[in-house]
Amino acid sequence: MLVERGLLRSAAAALSDTVPPDSRLFAVTQPPVHKHWGGVLRKSFSEAGRKVELIEMPDGEHSKTLSQLEKLASKLVSRGADRQSVILALGGGVVGDVAGFLASVFMRGIPVVQIPTTLLAQVDSAIGGKTGVNLKSGKNLLGTFHQPLAVLADPDVLATLPEREYRSGLFEAMKYGVIRNPAIFELMETNSDALLRRDGALLETLITECIRVKADVVSADERESGERRILNFGHTIGHALEAETDYEQFLHGEAVGWGMIAATMIGAGMHITDALTAQRIIALVLAYAPLPRVEVNSDGIAKRLLSDKKTVAGVPHFILPTGIGKVEVVNIVPARAVIEAVEEIKKLSKA
Repeated sequence: MLVERGLLRSAAAALSDTVPPDSRLFAVTQPPVHKHWGGVLRKSFSEAGRKVELIEMPDGEHSKTLSQLEKLASKLVSRGADRQSVILALGGGVVGDVAGFLASVFMRGIPVVQIPTTLLAQVDSAIGGKTGVNLKSGKNLLGTFHQPLAVLADPDVLATLPEREYRSGLFEAMKYGVIRNPAIFELMETNSDALLRRDGALLETLITECIRVKADVVSADERESGERRILNFGHTIGHALEAETDYEQFLHGEAVGWGMIAATMIGAGMHITDALTAQRIIALVLAYAPLPRVEVNSDGIAKRLLSDKKTVAGVPHFILPTGIGKVEVVNIVPARAVIEAVEEIKKLSKA
Protein backbone atom coordinates (compact mmCIF):
# COMPACT_ATOMS: atom_id res chain seq x y z
CA MET A 1 0.00 0.00 0.00
CA LEU A 2 1.52 3.27 -1.14
CA VAL A 3 0.28 6.78 -0.34
CA GLU A 4 2.04 9.62 -2.12
CA ARG A 5 1.13 12.80 -3.94
CA GLY A 6 1.70 12.41 -7.69
CA LEU A 7 1.80 8.63 -7.43
CA LEU A 8 -0.50 8.02 -10.40
CA ARG A 9 2.00 9.62 -12.75
CA SER A 10 4.63 7.11 -11.64
CA ALA A 11 2.30 4.11 -11.32
CA ALA A 12 4.34 1.92 -13.67
CA ALA A 13 7.51 2.45 -11.65
CA ALA A 14 5.64 1.88 -8.39
CA LEU A 15 4.33 -1.45 -9.68
CA SER A 16 7.47 -2.59 -11.50
CA ASP A 17 8.37 -5.15 -8.83
CA THR A 18 4.75 -6.23 -8.24
CA VAL A 19 3.09 -6.72 -11.62
CA PRO A 20 4.69 -9.40 -13.84
CA PRO A 21 6.39 -7.80 -16.87
CA ASP A 22 4.72 -10.12 -19.38
CA SER A 23 1.13 -9.74 -18.10
CA ARG A 24 -1.49 -7.86 -20.09
CA LEU A 25 -3.02 -4.92 -18.23
CA PHE A 26 -6.71 -4.05 -18.31
CA ALA A 27 -7.90 -0.96 -16.42
CA VAL A 28 -11.58 -0.99 -15.42
CA THR A 29 -12.84 2.55 -14.96
CA GLN A 30 -15.81 4.91 -15.42
CA PRO A 31 -16.24 7.81 -17.90
CA PRO A 32 -15.52 10.72 -15.48
CA VAL A 33 -12.38 9.01 -14.15
CA HIS A 34 -11.29 8.01 -17.64
CA LYS A 35 -11.61 11.64 -18.72
CA HIS A 36 -9.39 13.01 -15.94
CA TRP A 37 -6.95 10.22 -15.16
CA GLY A 38 -7.11 7.46 -17.79
CA GLY A 39 -4.54 9.20 -19.97
CA VAL A 40 -2.22 9.78 -17.02
CA LEU A 41 -2.23 6.07 -16.16
CA ARG A 42 -1.70 5.05 -19.76
CA LYS A 43 1.18 7.50 -20.18
CA SER A 44 2.91 6.19 -17.09
CA PHE A 45 2.93 2.66 -18.49
CA SER A 46 3.64 3.64 -22.10
CA GLU A 47 6.78 5.44 -20.94
CA ALA A 48 7.79 2.14 -19.35
CA GLY A 49 7.11 0.30 -22.62
CA ARG A 50 3.83 -1.26 -21.52
CA LYS A 51 0.25 -0.94 -22.73
CA VAL A 52 -2.87 -0.49 -20.61
CA GLU A 53 -6.26 -1.22 -22.19
CA LEU A 54 -9.11 0.75 -20.61
CA ILE A 55 -12.54 -0.81 -20.19
CA GLU A 56 -15.39 1.46 -19.12
CA MET A 57 -18.36 0.60 -16.93
CA PRO A 58 -21.32 2.92 -16.20
CA ASP A 59 -21.02 5.46 -13.41
CA GLY A 60 -22.92 5.12 -10.13
CA GLU A 61 -24.02 2.58 -7.54
CA HIS A 62 -26.61 1.12 -9.93
CA SER A 63 -23.80 -0.42 -11.97
CA LYS A 64 -22.85 -2.73 -9.09
CA THR A 65 -24.81 -5.66 -10.51
CA LEU A 66 -24.23 -9.19 -11.75
CA SER A 67 -25.32 -8.17 -15.23
CA GLN A 68 -22.65 -5.47 -15.32
CA LEU A 69 -20.09 -7.99 -14.06
CA GLU A 70 -20.97 -10.31 -16.94
CA LYS A 71 -20.63 -7.48 -19.47
CA LEU A 72 -17.17 -6.62 -18.18
CA ALA A 73 -16.12 -10.27 -18.27
CA SER A 74 -17.31 -10.52 -21.87
CA LYS A 75 -15.25 -7.45 -22.77
CA LEU A 76 -12.17 -9.05 -21.23
CA VAL A 77 -12.73 -12.22 -23.27
CA SER A 78 -13.26 -10.26 -26.50
CA ARG A 79 -9.98 -8.42 -25.95
CA GLY A 80 -8.05 -11.62 -25.34
CA ALA A 81 -7.53 -11.47 -21.60
CA ASP A 82 -6.09 -14.65 -20.13
CA ARG A 83 -5.05 -16.09 -16.76
CA GLN A 84 -1.83 -14.07 -16.86
CA SER A 85 -3.68 -10.76 -17.20
CA VAL A 86 -3.93 -8.17 -14.42
CA ILE A 87 -6.87 -5.87 -13.74
CA LEU A 88 -6.24 -2.30 -12.62
CA ALA A 89 -9.25 -0.89 -10.75
CA LEU A 90 -9.06 2.83 -11.57
CA GLY A 91 -11.92 4.61 -9.83
CA GLY A 92 -13.93 4.93 -6.67
CA GLY A 93 -15.57 2.35 -4.46
CA VAL A 94 -17.97 1.08 -7.14
CA VAL A 95 -15.15 0.39 -9.58
CA GLY A 96 -13.00 -1.15 -6.85
CA ASP A 97 -15.78 -3.47 -5.68
CA VAL A 98 -16.85 -4.57 -9.15
CA ALA A 99 -13.37 -4.83 -10.71
CA GLY A 100 -12.13 -6.68 -7.62
CA PHE A 101 -15.03 -9.12 -7.84
CA LEU A 102 -14.41 -9.53 -11.57
CA ALA A 103 -10.73 -10.31 -10.94
CA SER A 104 -11.62 -12.83 -8.26
CA VAL A 105 -13.86 -14.90 -10.56
CA PHE A 106 -12.50 -14.32 -14.09
CA MET A 107 -10.90 -17.60 -15.17
CA ARG A 108 -11.17 -18.61 -11.51
CA GLY A 109 -9.12 -15.65 -10.35
CA ILE A 110 -6.57 -13.19 -11.71
CA PRO A 111 -4.65 -10.44 -9.88
CA VAL A 112 -6.03 -6.95 -9.26
CA VAL A 113 -4.35 -3.66 -8.39
CA GLN A 114 -6.51 -1.07 -6.67
CA ILE A 115 -5.92 2.53 -7.81
CA PRO A 116 -8.62 4.45 -5.89
CA THR A 117 -9.55 7.91 -7.18
CA THR A 118 -12.01 8.96 -4.45
CA LEU A 119 -11.24 9.77 -0.84
CA LEU A 120 -13.72 7.15 0.35
CA ALA A 121 -12.00 4.44 -1.68
CA GLN A 122 -8.53 5.56 -0.62
CA VAL A 123 -9.31 5.39 3.09
CA ASP A 124 -11.64 2.42 3.06
CA SER A 125 -13.03 0.33 0.23
CA ALA A 126 -9.76 -0.24 -1.67
CA ILE A 127 -8.15 -1.67 1.47
CA GLY A 128 -8.84 -5.15 2.78
CA GLY A 129 -9.78 -7.25 -0.24
CA LYS A 130 -13.58 -7.10 0.03
CA THR A 131 -15.39 -7.09 -3.31
CA GLY A 132 -19.04 -7.29 -4.25
CA VAL A 133 -22.16 -6.31 -6.12
CA ASN A 134 -25.61 -5.37 -4.89
CA LEU A 135 -28.95 -7.14 -5.04
CA LYS A 136 -32.29 -5.36 -4.88
CA SER A 137 -32.66 -6.66 -1.33
CA GLY A 138 -29.38 -5.24 -0.07
CA LYS A 139 -25.89 -3.91 -0.60
CA ASN A 140 -22.89 -6.15 -1.34
CA LEU A 141 -24.84 -9.37 -0.79
CA LEU A 142 -22.75 -11.13 -3.45
CA GLY A 143 -18.98 -10.88 -3.29
CA THR A 144 -15.63 -12.37 -2.43
CA PHE A 145 -12.47 -11.67 -0.48
CA HIS A 146 -9.71 -11.04 -3.03
CA GLN A 147 -6.62 -9.23 -1.79
CA PRO A 148 -5.05 -6.82 -4.32
CA LEU A 149 -1.46 -7.09 -5.44
CA ALA A 150 -1.05 -3.45 -4.44
CA VAL A 151 -2.99 -0.30 -3.58
CA LEU A 152 -1.84 3.05 -4.97
CA ALA A 153 -3.42 6.07 -3.26
CA ASP A 154 -2.58 9.45 -4.80
CA PRO A 155 -4.11 12.39 -2.86
CA ASP A 156 -3.60 14.67 -5.87
CA VAL A 157 -6.35 12.91 -7.87
CA LEU A 158 -8.87 14.19 -5.34
CA ALA A 159 -8.55 17.66 -6.86
CA THR A 160 -11.08 16.75 -9.57
CA LEU A 161 -13.51 15.05 -7.20
CA PRO A 162 -16.93 16.76 -6.95
CA GLU A 163 -17.47 18.47 -3.59
CA ARG A 164 -20.19 16.10 -2.48
CA GLU A 165 -18.10 13.02 -3.31
CA TYR A 166 -15.15 14.49 -1.42
CA ARG A 167 -17.19 15.16 1.72
CA SER A 168 -18.58 11.64 1.48
CA GLY A 169 -15.06 10.32 1.92
CA LEU A 170 -14.44 12.52 4.94
CA PHE A 171 -17.36 10.90 6.77
CA GLU A 172 -15.83 7.48 6.15
CA ALA A 173 -12.44 8.72 7.35
CA MET A 174 -13.74 9.96 10.70
CA LYS A 175 -14.98 6.44 11.43
CA TYR A 176 -11.39 5.39 12.09
CA GLY A 177 -11.01 8.05 14.73
CA VAL A 178 -14.03 6.71 16.60
CA ILE A 179 -13.22 3.02 16.38
CA ARG A 180 -9.46 2.96 16.95
CA ASN A 181 -7.30 6.08 16.63
CA PRO A 182 -8.25 9.24 18.60
CA ALA A 183 -5.52 11.17 16.74
CA ILE A 184 -7.52 10.88 13.52
CA PHE A 185 -10.62 12.16 15.31
CA GLU A 186 -8.69 15.10 16.77
CA LEU A 187 -7.04 15.91 13.44
CA MET A 188 -10.47 16.14 11.82
CA GLU A 189 -11.91 18.02 14.79
CA THR A 190 -9.26 20.77 14.70
CA ASN A 191 -8.64 21.01 10.94
CA SER A 192 -12.10 20.91 9.38
CA ASP A 193 -11.60 24.10 7.35
CA ALA A 194 -8.25 22.99 5.93
CA LEU A 195 -9.51 19.51 5.11
CA LEU A 196 -12.58 20.93 3.39
CA ARG A 197 -10.15 23.04 1.33
CA ARG A 198 -8.37 19.79 0.39
CA ASP A 199 -5.05 20.71 1.95
CA GLY A 200 -2.61 18.27 0.32
CA ALA A 201 -0.31 17.66 3.26
CA LEU A 202 -3.17 17.12 5.69
CA LEU A 203 -4.88 14.77 3.26
CA GLU A 204 -1.75 12.69 2.87
CA THR A 205 -1.52 12.37 6.66
CA LEU A 206 -5.21 11.57 7.04
CA ILE A 207 -5.22 8.93 4.31
CA THR A 208 -2.07 7.30 5.63
CA GLU A 209 -3.41 7.07 9.18
CA CYS A 210 -6.78 5.70 8.04
CA ILE A 211 -5.09 3.04 5.91
CA ARG A 212 -2.86 2.13 8.84
CA VAL A 213 -5.90 1.48 11.03
CA LYS A 214 -7.75 -0.53 8.41
CA ALA A 215 -4.71 -2.60 7.47
CA ASP A 216 -4.07 -3.37 11.12
CA VAL A 217 -7.66 -4.47 11.72
CA VAL A 218 -7.91 -6.48 8.48
CA SER A 219 -4.60 -8.27 9.01
CA ALA A 220 -5.93 -9.53 12.34
CA ASP A 221 -9.29 -10.61 10.89
CA GLU A 222 -9.27 -10.95 7.10
CA ARG A 223 -12.65 -12.72 6.82
CA GLU A 224 -14.65 -10.49 9.15
CA SER A 225 -15.27 -13.10 11.81
CA GLY A 226 -14.27 -10.98 14.78
CA GLU A 227 -12.44 -7.68 15.21
CA ARG A 228 -12.98 -6.55 11.60
CA ARG A 229 -16.63 -5.96 12.46
CA ILE A 230 -15.66 -2.70 14.17
CA LEU A 231 -15.08 -1.24 10.69
CA ASN A 232 -18.86 -1.33 10.29
CA PHE A 233 -19.42 1.58 12.67
CA GLY A 234 -22.18 3.64 11.08
CA HIS A 235 -22.74 1.08 8.33
CA THR A 236 -25.57 -0.96 9.83
CA ILE A 237 -28.13 1.81 9.51
CA GLY A 238 -26.11 3.46 6.74
CA HIS A 239 -26.51 0.50 4.39
CA ALA A 240 -30.21 0.30 5.24
CA LEU A 241 -30.64 3.98 4.36
CA GLU A 242 -29.01 3.39 0.98
CA ALA A 243 -31.13 0.34 0.18
CA GLU A 244 -34.38 1.91 1.42
CA THR A 245 -33.86 4.86 -0.95
CA ASP A 246 -32.82 2.62 -3.86
CA TYR A 247 -29.25 3.98 -3.78
CA GLU A 248 -30.45 7.29 -5.25
CA GLN A 249 -30.56 9.72 -2.32
CA PHE A 250 -27.31 9.14 -0.44
CA LEU A 251 -23.70 8.70 -1.38
CA HIS A 252 -22.21 5.89 0.67
CA GLY A 253 -20.24 8.16 3.01
CA GLU A 254 -23.30 10.37 3.55
CA ALA A 255 -25.35 7.35 4.62
CA VAL A 256 -22.50 6.30 6.92
CA GLY A 257 -22.44 9.83 8.39
CA TRP A 258 -26.10 9.54 9.38
CA GLY A 259 -25.46 5.95 10.44
CA MET A 260 -22.70 7.05 12.82
CA ILE A 261 -25.01 9.62 14.40
CA ALA A 262 -27.77 7.01 14.73
CA ALA A 263 -25.40 4.46 16.28
CA THR A 264 -24.14 7.09 18.71
CA MET A 265 -27.71 7.95 19.69
CA ILE A 266 -28.45 4.26 20.22
CA GLY A 267 -25.31 3.95 22.33
CA ALA A 268 -26.29 6.96 24.43
CA GLY A 269 -29.82 5.62 24.90
CA MET A 270 -28.46 2.27 26.05
CA HIS A 271 -25.96 3.98 28.42
CA ILE A 272 -23.03 2.57 26.45
CA THR A 273 -21.91 5.94 25.07
CA ASP A 274 -21.35 8.77 27.55
CA ALA A 275 -22.88 12.17 26.86
CA LEU A 276 -19.59 13.96 26.08
CA THR A 277 -18.47 11.29 23.61
CA ALA A 278 -21.87 11.34 21.91
CA GLN A 279 -21.79 15.12 21.67
CA ARG A 280 -18.30 15.14 20.09
CA ILE A 281 -19.13 12.45 17.52
CA ILE A 282 -22.38 14.09 16.42
CA ALA A 283 -20.72 17.51 16.28
CA LEU A 284 -17.85 16.18 14.15
CA VAL A 285 -20.19 14.61 11.60
CA LEU A 286 -22.23 17.81 11.35
CA ALA A 287 -19.04 19.89 10.99
CA TYR A 288 -18.54 18.29 7.59
CA ALA A 289 -22.15 18.78 6.48
CA PRO A 290 -24.29 19.35 4.45
CA LEU A 291 -25.89 15.92 4.44
CA PRO A 292 -29.00 14.91 2.48
CA ARG A 293 -32.32 14.89 4.30
CA VAL A 294 -33.41 11.59 5.81
CA GLU A 295 -36.89 10.87 4.50
CA VAL A 296 -37.50 7.18 5.08
CA ASN A 297 -39.93 4.93 6.90
CA SER A 298 -38.31 4.06 10.23
CA ASP A 299 -40.03 0.68 10.39
CA GLY A 300 -38.69 -0.02 6.90
CA ILE A 301 -35.15 0.65 8.09
CA ALA A 302 -35.60 -1.73 11.03
CA LYS A 303 -36.82 -4.45 8.65
CA ARG A 304 -33.93 -3.82 6.27
CA LEU A 305 -31.48 -4.70 9.02
CA LEU A 306 -32.74 -8.28 9.00
CA SER A 307 -31.43 -8.80 5.44
CA ASP A 308 -28.08 -7.12 6.06
CA LYS A 309 -25.26 -9.52 5.22
CA LYS A 310 -23.80 -9.04 8.70
CA THR A 311 -27.00 -10.13 10.43
CA VAL A 312 -26.65 -13.59 12.00
CA ALA A 313 -29.65 -15.72 13.04
CA GLY A 314 -31.92 -12.71 12.59
CA VAL A 315 -29.88 -10.54 14.97
CA PRO A 316 -28.15 -7.46 13.49
CA HIS A 317 -24.99 -6.33 15.22
CA PHE A 318 -24.23 -2.70 15.98
CA ILE A 319 -20.89 -1.05 16.62
CA LEU A 320 -21.47 1.41 19.45
CA PRO A 321 -18.86 3.89 20.76
CA THR A 322 -17.69 3.60 24.35
CA GLY A 323 -15.26 6.51 23.96
CA ILE A 324 -13.24 8.27 21.25
CA GLY A 325 -11.12 5.46 19.84
CA LYS A 326 -13.11 2.66 21.48
CA VAL A 327 -16.20 0.76 20.37
CA GLU A 328 -18.16 -2.30 21.36
CA VAL A 329 -19.98 -4.90 19.25
CA VAL A 330 -23.56 -5.12 20.53
CA ASN A 331 -26.17 -7.66 19.42
CA ILE A 332 -28.98 -6.77 21.81
CA VAL A 333 -30.23 -3.51 20.32
CA PRO A 334 -34.05 -3.43 20.53
CA ALA A 335 -35.95 -2.63 17.33
CA ARG A 336 -37.57 0.27 19.20
CA ALA A 337 -34.12 1.83 19.79
CA VAL A 338 -33.37 1.63 16.07
CA ILE A 339 -36.69 3.23 15.14
CA GLU A 340 -36.20 6.02 17.68
CA ALA A 341 -32.68 6.73 16.38
CA VAL A 342 -33.91 6.93 12.79
CA GLU A 343 -36.68 9.29 13.87
CA GLU A 344 -34.07 11.48 15.58
CA ILE A 345 -31.80 11.72 12.53
CA LYS A 346 -34.87 12.51 10.41
CA LYS A 347 -35.58 15.48 12.68
CA LEU A 348 -31.93 16.51 12.76
CA SER A 349 -31.68 16.40 8.97
CA LYS A 350 -34.46 18.98 8.68
CA ALA A 351 -33.06 21.36 11.28
